Amino acid sequence: MYDKTIGTKQKALRINLDRRIYGSFAEIGAGQETAAMFFKAGGASGTIAKTMSAYDMTFSDAIYGSEESGRYVVESRLIKMLKKEYSLMEKRLDEKRGENTTFFAFANTVVALNYQKTNESHGWIGLRFQVNPRGQYNDVIVHVRMLDNENVLQQQALGVIGVNLIYGCYYYSKSPETLLLSLMDDLSPERIEIDMVRFDGPDFQSVDNRLMSLHLVKNGFTNAALFGPDGKVLQPSEALYKRNILLLRGRLRPVTNVHVDMFQNGYKQFLEEPDVDSTRVVTIAELTLHNLAEQDHRIDEKDFLDRVDILCSMGQTVMISNFLEYFKLVAYLSRLTRLKIGLILGIPNLEYIFDEEHYKGLPGGILESFANLFSRKVKLFVYPTLGKEGGIYNCKNFQLLPHLEPLYHYLVANDKIEDITDYNEENLHISTDRVLQMVKAGEDGWEAMVPEGVAKQIKDNCLFGYPCEIQYTPVSEQIRQAAENAAID
Repeated sequence: MYDKTIGTKQKALRINLDRRIYGSFAEIGAGQETAAMFFKAGGASGTIAKTMSAYDMTFSDAIYGSEESGRYVVESRLIKMLKKEYSLMEKRLDEKRGENTTFFAFANTVVALNYQKTNESHGWIGLRFQVNPRGQYNDVIVHVRMLDNENVLQQQALGVIGVNLIYGCYYYSKSPETLLLSLMDDLSPERIEIDMVRFDGPDFQSVDNRLMSLHLVKNGFTNAALFGPDGKVLQPSEALYKRNILLLRGRLRPVTNVHVDMFQNGYKQFLEEPDVDSTRVVTIAELTLHNLAEQDHRIDEKDFLDRVDILCSMGQTVMISNFLEYFKLVAYLSRLTRLKIGLILGIPNLEYIFDEEHYKGLPGGILESFANLFSRKVKLFVYPTLGKEGGIYNCKNFQLLPHLEPLYHYLVANDKIEDITDYNEENLHISTDRVLQMVKAGEDGWEAMVPEGVAKQIKDNCLFGYPCEIQYTPVSEQIRQAAENAAID
């Protein structure tokens, strides 16, 4: 059972006294803080077979091999470390104690705060471990950002999360969500951010890492998580490093022809920007926690995965975030890339951005938010809608309160806001809410409002409340069919 009151020292001591757990530690970049926790707890000889740190790059390359990128704080380096150290444990100790021992290899590769406090402090942490003696190994991989403003505090936080990872893998492995929650024991989001986690191995076959990404955001361990079209979780700063980002935010329940038109034509205009490199563009479909929440504020995890499955099948990279305000989203993305960012949105979202009610909590109000939203290399691509009295409602006839009009015209004149000009007017009558109602009611006609592949997935998998017809075969008929099949065989 999960006991959040257990302190870091008590966790390390319990592992030290558990004779079935034995392994090695390899830590690079911020001291050997995790191993130190076990030494200080007492009885470390019961847990630690070896502890090492290859700080010198030449030594490190000689042990683990070099990286093509020339970087050392990367996932590929961590995997090499885990592979090397775990294989040594089995090779050297399996005959002697493998029958009664579950081996592990703990590793991290980290860059902590430098003396000038000018660098981005982050690291990769991982554990390769057995649940049963001589069983197959599992991996849990974590990426963290260290937020303390002192190097020694960052080292201490790394030691804590390292102990939490080892403890969680051995005592909470049957409940991956509990394991995930326990990683932040004795820590806070103000000290450390976990922006990626991945579970691999035979004991985690039922784990959907996309769902674990959702839990990271939902529990406040990070503000955003990312996964690719293949469904694999991505580390945001690596996936979006030196990339032009084009993002569409929405409920996407379901994806309609309007969303496809927005993406296709927004993408086409984004490529026409002089400071956009067409070979370095990443398109992202973003789902916010707000858009995922039901009326009771709970999140339907199956519904979340259904939306993601559809988006991934369309080749989209998907982001799940806790950014309700656009200026916070842009601030986050701008930390990951210095290249141009494009946001595709509809007129209702543009109205939301210019609604001063949303900025009452900021001392500088709407101007403070716009300083964050528009001061960077950001451009809004606005998809039109049908006006209340007919006609096209777009940026050219966008209506604002009189005192906001000069601000709006300034942004348009400085190429920060632009209409999506090449669009399919026949799609403008499509309402996502109406499509969803039709899907749930089983009405005819909604199929024409969504991409063909999306309609097929909804029908085949009974998504979004679609009333599938279940074919019932009586037991007697099942027996008769089975007998016929047996006779044929």
